[in-house]
Amino acid sequence: MKESETAETEPNSAWQGRLLVIAAALMWSTSGFFAKAPIFDDWPEDSRGMLLAFWRALFASVVLATMVRRVQLTWRLVPMVTLFAVMNWTFLNALVYCEPTLAIWLQYTAPAWVFLISWVWFRQHPTWGDWILLFFATVGVTVILRAEIFGASPIGVRYGLGSGVCFAGVMVTLRWLKEYDAAWLVFLNHAVTAIVFSPFLISTGIYPSGQQWIYLAGFGMLQLGIPYLLFARAVNSISSHEASGLALLEPLLVPVWVFLAWHNSSSYEPPAWTTIVGGCFILSGLIVRYFGVKKKI
Repeated sequence: MKESETAETEPNSAWQGRLLVIAAALMWSTSGFFAKAPIFDDWPEDSRGMLLAFWRALFASVVLATMVRRVQLTWRLVPMVTLFAVMNWTFLNALVYCEPTLAIWLQYTAPAWVFLISWVWFRQHPTWGDWILLFFATVGVTVILRAEIFGASPIGVRYGLGSGVCFAGVMVTLRWLKEYDAAWLVFLNHAVTAIVFSPFLISTGIYPSGQQWIYLAGFGMLQLGIPYLLFARAVNSISSHEASGLALLEPLLVPVWVFLAWHNSSSYEPPAWTTIVGGCFILSGLIVRYFGVKKKI
């Protein structure tokens, strides 16, 4: 291949990766639409999160199993599936002890951890735009968390931060295993998670009925399984710290879909003004990153 053709291919591949992350973030951001659906109001609130997590992981596994091309075994799968399962466990515990908004934003401290790990471990040198995105994202998340964190349960905050570290680990290990079949990696993550959570389901004896099956299938396949596959394929062509920065679109869009779908519901709560201000900082960072400075450090 000629040098000019290579130069054209690499930018095209990078932008394809970015578009895949954006598509994944859009699909991830529909979590509130499914989780807040009134159709699950008859499930006990204290066990609803774990039940949703099990069925979501199970249906994600079902759709991903049809896409696996190669079953590949390596010891490196162990830290990946462990981090994914622990991420789900810590996030669900954060939901139990904290407000959902706080739990989500604590998990989205992940880009800062990914930035550090990618720089130190993978020697992926960030651009000035990456540094600026990190700065704006840090300010935005700090503004949001400052308002949310006062009065929050310390153990809930620790679980939320733990989920952020594990989420970062998942992103990094997907990049680490980029030569493996992405569908196999993501299927394995969700299948192990479903197995880990299955004893809880059995202990409750609570099972879906009627239209709940449709919502759960959509929750697992469209909100979780397919977007994780898109993200795993994206990190083949862009760095994990860039992918994690773009993934910040997810928590920004969650309240948008919740408002559009359930704003007439009696249980609807609008986002705080600090969430809007923090979100503006994060959006500003993304705009600067992709339409501003491009110089490498």
